[in-house]
Amino acid sequence: MSAESIIFYILASLAVTFGALTVFSQKVFRSAIYLLFTMVSIAGIYFLMNMEFIAGLQILIYVGGIVVLIIFSIFLTHQSGKKLPSSKRSNLFWGGLLSVAGLLLTLGVALSHDFPQDSQENIDASVKTIGLQMLDYTNHGYALLFEVISFLLLAALVGSIAIAIKEKNE
Repeated sequence: MSAESIIFYILASLAVTFGALTVFSQKVFRSAIYLLFTMVSIAGIYFLMNMEFIAGLQILIYVGGIVVLIIFSIFLTHQSGKKLPSSKRSNLFWGGLLSVAGLLLTLGVALSHDFPQDSQENIDASVKTIGLQMLDYTNHGYALLFEVISFLLLAALVGSIAIAIKEKNE
């Protein structure tokens, strides 16, 4: 077993462990911190796959943006030390049953699909190519999606400020 395989298994087990802790933790702030560690582990897997740009985006957007926004919103709403309410047994049963069914369906589709073996030489993963593809208005670019996401983030920012001001006045 190579060192790369060992590092991959360590990062994958960390991502799965912290992901499970994110879901099952009873404290909101701890869940946010576990989510941060999950995202950093996934960025480590991207680095291991020689996708440095995607790993940087993962850290910049998810760790630096989304998780920090979640932590700030927890502090703004003064919920950092509170425990989450317990779930009903029936909700846990149905959630677990649907999760297992989804896992089995995903495994069935993944195992029955014939994945083509492509070589890495066919892919130009330079930052310039990725940037041109992402911001292209034609040729299946993602410029419109960037604009929509920017409005969504602006709405979330305005909403969080409105909630913080409303609670401050009360």
